[in-house]
Amino acid sequence: MSTPRLGVRQAEALRQRLGLSYESIVSLRFAVNVFIATIIVWQTLSYFGSDKPIWAIASMIASAEPDPREARRLFRSRIINVLVGCAIGFAFLLLGGGKAWTLPLALASAVLVSAWFVRVKTMWRQAPITAAIVIAAALSESTQHGVELGLLKVGQVVFGSLVGMLVSWLTARFWIMQPPADRDVAA
Repeated sequence: MSTPRLGVRQAEALRQRLGLSYESIVSLRFAVNVFIATIIVWQTLSYFGSDKPIWAIASMIASAEPDPREARRLFRSRIINVLVGCAIGFAFLLLGGGKAWTLPLALASAVLVSAWFVRVKTMWRQAPITAAIVIAAALSESTQHGVELGLLKVGQVVFGSLVGMLVSWLTARFWIMQPPADRDVAA
């Protein structure tokens, strides 16, 4: 029978001393992940002149999973579907010239490509969302503006997702937790 690592024993002792459930500790680590990652995303994008990094923040929250394995899986799924949505959005934007009729066709196409060909079900809704981001920018301005704004927003999504995943991984390295099913029965 193996003995738990020192960090795991200390975390368990603290959990018991505070009278918290495992789920409470997981949610606390998630809150810490989101807090740290928000500061990183906000400060970095502010430094580069972005005054509205809401897409990066939303993506970071979706990727700042307390379990680093799950965070990596979500990041991979999100990035794949962002790329699908981006490609479809740009294709419809360039072919349709930023006309309103391109939006429903692009969104339906993104869903079908994501569901039928890519088949990464987790975060599959991200493909039509990304296509909508790309096309919506062109509907209010011009095709060129839509392409520029679409690339900026997609870049924010990728950056936010990457920060969320990395913070989740780093936090898990320093704040070690062991799920109840993995704990030793005889302590």
